[in-house]
Amino acid sequence: MSRADAKDIARALGAGIAEQAAAAAARLTDRVEREDLAEVAYARFESPLGTGLVAATGRGVVRVALPNERLDETIERLATDVSPRILELPGRLDDARRELDQYFEGRRRRFDLELDWRLVRPGFYSRVLRETAKLPFGVTASYGEIADRAGNPRAYRAAGTALGHNPIPLIVPCHRVLLAGGRVGNYGGGPEMKEWLLKLEGAIG
Repeated sequence: MSRADAKDIARALGAGIAEQAAAAAARLTDRVEREDLAEVAYARFESPLGTGLVAATGRGVVRVALPNERLDETIERLATDVSPRILELPGRLDDARRELDQYFEGRRRRFDLELDWRLVRPGFYSRVLRETAKLPFGVTASYGEIADRAGNPRAYRAAGTALGHNPIPLIVPCHRVLLAGGRVGNYGGGPEMKEWLLKLEGAIG
């Protein structure tokens, strides 16, 4: 047998092993989904800004990773902070991905998704994010106004910290919270992304 023949056999064997591994992975995924074994399901979504990630538990959407975030790190953190029983199951995120697509296309002004707030710190942080979630499409508020609505009007810096740790951006629209005077300010995805989102909603020119 020539070296070329040996290489052809090795390639064929390698391809066969890869196909078997892929089939085994597919069977495992089917079983996990069929028997509801995964506690966290995640899927990627495409947007004009790049690829993001959305994850959900049985309670609702627990995490949205913006396109500038490391998706592998997001998955690792979910496995640590929520459950190691995490799997990519796009079918479970069909509703969330569809609503995100519609939002980016300018066809959705409000998300109709259940949320899992477990990654949000309790107390003031939680109140800030829940008040932010009430901001309508295209409507903005200042950090001071959100702090006031959350029960502590002087804690605008703490409100900014809470918004900076928002695990569910876009759906909980922290991009609608601006600095005093209407300046855009910081954002987890960067000020350029925040400005783009505000322009999409018609909140700024």
